Amino acid sequence: MDKEPITLNGLNKLKEELVFLKEKKRPEIVAAIAEARSHGDLKENAEYHAAKEEQSHNEGRITEINDIIARANVIDVTNLNNEGKVIFGSTVYLEDLDTGEKINYKIVGRDEADLKQKLIFFQSPIGKGLIGKNKSDLVEINTPSGVKNFEIKDVKYI
Repeated sequence: MDKEPITLNGLNKLKEELVFLKEKKRPEIVAAIAEARSHGDLKENAEYHAAKEEQSHNEGRITEINDIIARANVIDVTNLNNEGKVIFGSTVYLEDLDTGEKINYKIVGRDEADLKQKLIFFQSPIGKGLIGKNKSDLVEINTPSGVKNFEIKDVKYI
């Protein structure tokens, strides 16, 4: 069973989701199943089948979260001092050398990755291209949308 790197924040979010699914969602689904059952014939009962399907999804996600938590290797970058080196959990401030655009990414685990929030998976092309590099390095990264050239302006461990 491989350990899965995760930030402290990512682990806390998973634990919150788990509590929600177990303590709020699960009882709602059980109530919906009971309500649908009371309507009689289950073969023709769309509400019953929808509720059972939702129950299956909910229980699957609970199992998935429990597995992730069991394999979690929590990395707290606030306790690390890497002098400008890009590592898992660090926030990287970049300048796109082709467009002049300034952007920053936090390098995170699979379950935390969310490009809209600038959280990138450490195994993604950009994540792989940045890890191990240092502040002031020039980096060329092959992405699905073509080659990108960045300068690492800063690296923070927050």
